[in-house]
Amino acid sequence: MITRRFWPLVGGAEMVMANLASEFQRQGVDPVLLTAQWDPTWPMQFTHREVSVQRLANPERKGWGTYVYMDALSKWLRTNRHTYDIAFVSMLKHSAYSAVTACRKQPQGVVLRVEGGGTTGDCNWHNIARFGNRIRRRCKEANAVIAPSDATYDELVEAQFALDRIHQIPNGVALSETPQTPESITAARQILCQNNRDFTSHPDHYVSVYTGRLTRNKGLFELLDAWRVVVHQRPHSQLWLIGEGPDREALYDRIRELQLTGHVLMPGAFDDVSDLLKAANSFVLPSYTEGLSLSALEAMAHRVHVIASDIAGNRQLIENGIHGRLVPVKESSPLAEAILSAQSSDNNAMTKAAYDRVKRNFSLEAMARQHIKVFENVLRDSNE
Repeated sequence: MITRRFWPLVGGAEMVMANLASEFQRQGVDPVLLTAQWDPTWPMQFTHREVSVQRLANPERKGWGTYVYMDALSKWLRTNRHTYDIAFVSMLKHSAYSAVTACRKQPQGVVLRVEGGGTTGDCNWHNIARFGNRIRRRCKEANAVIAPSDATYDELVEAQFALDRIHQIPNGVALSETPQTPESITAARQILCQNNRDFTSHPDHYVSVYTGRLTRNKGLFELLDAWRVVVHQRPHSQLWLIGEGPDREALYDRIRELQLTGHVLMPGAFDDVSDLLKAANSFVLPSYTEGLSLSALEAMAHRVHVIASDIAGNRQLIENGIHGRLVPVKESSPLAEAILSAQSSDNNAMTKAAYDRVKRNFSLEAMARQHIKVFENVLRDSNE
């Protein structure tokens, strides 16, 4: 399993690979995860959720760091070719290019996985990145490519990837077996508050949570504008922005500018967001573009009411008014209205419908099983 970004760098793509690695292991597959050493102080080898992780050299210098990482990955795949059957790669970028190139003259198959769609997705990256077209041509040589959503599948087709090599497998998450109650929310907040007193522990306060990368294209600046309206009408409201990302400092500045200090928290990244979701009244995802959001699925799986932007990836998960609330993208006023409406409404019917939908169509167990089936088919075809 190859993902250039991994723990402690946490985002949707990273969590997909972490969750899959654990579930693969549970289903009898022996995963080894390869990633980059972004910080020279990080250990080259460690264990994450009982899965062996190997870091590869990745100097800080831009451009040169990518070259060194790609070379190290290629060498690892060639040197250790007798120890693995499939190279499974997250993102159709530099890691994918190295894996396909390294395995061209080897019996191992290569399976790529698209992460993200739209302007921030892999297929669009091929159009704008240096050497993007060259990397796309090499990615087309992979034995299989997995698309997690309708939108990413369509993008692969438009980019002229071979139809018989594209497999659509939606993201999946583990299900929370415990329903939310006012008592369970209070208990979860008290546990969080013991470790960070900035978290509210008051049972009557309203908490919305976002989990993911702290980047502008996630709609977080519009969310802060909306939150100012929310706090003006409901002062005991708190927003938790969970994650790390390039716009963290700009978001801090915006929070101070809007006088939202204390009403908006940015406590950093969490490897497991279950405790945060258990303490929340709603989950907010105002992204400009999404593939099939792992964060939204996790919220639905924890019976947390979801308020999300009305974009293709989110519509694949949520029917407005049935499984959650959808609002126009890049608009703060409708977002504020939806959050305030959720605060004053009984959302139990929607959260139950959302949970049932995840259980039926988006379980982690089924996701891993479908991936393994693709791996087995690639191995069978390679041996024929």
